[in-house]
Amino acid sequence: MTISITGIQETRKVLEGIINPTPIIPDQRLSNILGAKSFLKAECLQRGGSFKVRGAYNKISKLSDEEKSRGVCTASAGNHAQGVALAAKLQGVKATIVLPEFAPLTKVVATKALGADVILEGDSFDAAVAYSRELERERGYTYVHAFDDPLIVAGQGSVGCEIAEDLPNVTVIVVPIGGGGIISGVAIAAKSLLKGVRVIGVQAAHVASINKSLAAGEPLEAVAQPTIADGIAVKRPGVVTLPIIREYVDEVVEVTEEEIATGIYHCVQNAHIVAEGAGAAGVAALLARKIEINETDVVCAVLCGGNIDGNLLSRVIEQELVRQGRYIILKLLVMDRPGGLARMLDCVAETGGNVIEVNHQRAIWLAPLGYTGIELILEVRDDEHAQHVVAHLKSKGYGVEREGQGYWKH
Repeated sequence: MTISITGIQETRKVLEGIINPTPIIPDQRLSNILGAKSFLKAECLQRGGSFKVRGAYNKISKLSDEEKSRGVCTASAGNHAQGVALAAKLQGVKATIVLPEFAPLTKVVATKALGADVILEGDSFDAAVAYSRELERERGYTYVHAFDDPLIVAGQGSVGCEIAEDLPNVTVIVVPIGGGGIISGVAIAAKSLLKGVRVIGVQAAHVASINKSLAAGEPLEAVAQPTIADGIAVKRPGVVTLPIIREYVDEVVEVTEEEIATGIYHCVQNAHIVAEGAGAAGVAALLARKIEINETDVVCAVLCGGNIDGNLLSRVIEQELVRQGRYIILKLLVMDRPGGLARMLDCVAETGGNVIEVNHQRAIWLAPLGYTGIELILEVRDDEHAQHVVAHLKSKGYGVEREGQGYWKH
């Protein structure tokens, strides 16, 4: 089955009243950094928290009554699970979904809440796929692939149509890649509807199979490491999607875990929107200058998902605050007598530093008898403020060692 712009536009009619046509949000901070107008396609606000319901609903809507009666099954890193569960529920079809054993709890709970039967199996997306295929054979389920299906690709392509309509002067569209479903659909739509647009794909460096597969001329399995971008942690691209990527996608870049974390933080802090690791991968690549951008460009990064676990989000934010020097770690000695700690904290308060944590370290640091070691985590405005805090403590007679200087480390 050939995927065409006509087919994608017909799919949009199927999706009317089912999906949210998600907004395109200007990102002034990103624009200032890149020196070019920048926008975010907030697909993280889609029903189910990602773009996946588009393809899943299109696929299930095309099944015969007999195929629907057998129920559908699939495997997912998390977002496709919710998309299939929601699409199946809307069409009255039973869904069974296999998730990796270490899938984020947020995605597991949300999938169950949509009425699907959830099975946790395997240590990766690909292992979950293998088990879901066994279930398909054993129980006669109808399979709904996460990306390697023309109907899935056509559904995801509706994202590209919305970008072309809402931002017709866009010149660069940045899309995360797992198996290649959304970038395939977006690239076909964008290249068919817009002149001169570049479509750039982004993979997590820890699970990067596309460039290797393009070079080989066939889908190859990547050597994978754990990644916070679980939504694109797919070891092997599809046989349907890889040729489309080769034909329509201009470049594929890779981002590190630290760069992905920075992308997540940027979306929360500057765009005031929550994106998961996979969703923020495009922003990560732009912030890390992995993509060549000119001042005349109009850039649109697709935030493809927002289903991030709250604990992970809090850890990402804390680590970014350390990297950016907003959180600093100080080590110092205080006389071990009543009021000693309070006097030292008063000195910190005089500088406007905000105490986040205070930890006593006696035996571990081999602190001199009569003293206790104190480890402080402080929130400061910037590096100049941090230096002021340290200088003030030293002026009061405290020996201070600073760690975690982040971006200002000398």
